[in-house]
Amino acid sequence: MSKVDEVNRVTIREKIPDGLTRRAQYFVRIHGYRIPDPGVEQHRARWLEHGIPSAEIDRAVAYQEIWGGIALPPSPHYDGGPSSLSADVPEGAEAEGWWFGAGLQRTALPYAFMIGPEGEFGIHAGTWVPLHGSIEGWVESVALADHARRCARTVTTVTGEAVEALQLDGFEPVLEVAGRADTWWRGADSLVAVYRGEAECMLAPQCRTATVYSGLDEWGLEGLGA
Repeated sequence: MSKVDEVNRVTIREKIPDGLTRRAQYFVRIHGYRIPDPGVEQHRARWLEHGIPSAEIDRAVAYQEIWGGIALPPSPHYDGGPSSLSADVPEGAEAEGWWFGAGLQRTALPYAFMIGPEGEFGIHAGTWVPLHGSIEGWVESVALADHARRCARTVTTVTGEAVEALQLDGFEPVLEVAGRADTWWRGADSLVAVYRGEAECMLAPQCRTATVYSGLDEWGLEGLGA
């Protein structure tokens, strides 16, 4: 690890965002790092000239101050998710609400990662689909996927109609991921991640995916816990 990487990791350890479970904090601390990011406050005057409300600029600035420059390992879906978290110019209208970019894609994708009118994290490609109720929910989901993959005895993936056939009776929702289109479920010895975001955004039901992590003990089901 270079001296620059060491500095970036020290910085992120000292400034881990509030509101995460211990498991997600550990994931960000150990596997994440912060890259230089100039921020968006410098664009305020120009954005105001283009009719973007000051309150929406404030939202983007607040997001940037907390999350700007944080890079995490790839998520299992959405081609890894954002390469790093970074706010971008707000877009929208008073009637429908405002969104701003949450971070650049790692690969070419037909949608953008965005923060929605109510602070949701989701994807947008003409159709807005919130994946999680907050950016914290997205980070929790990536951290939980990493933990579950490491602890599970078996990992099974199903797609399309098979997702709807999953028997989740007796499972409870994993609340910390603030699930919207994407949800996590905890059973007696397994975790199930259900991803419907791409299917809804691109009107492609075949893109529905679920991953079942089986053979988990108490540690595997919770990790460092909430």
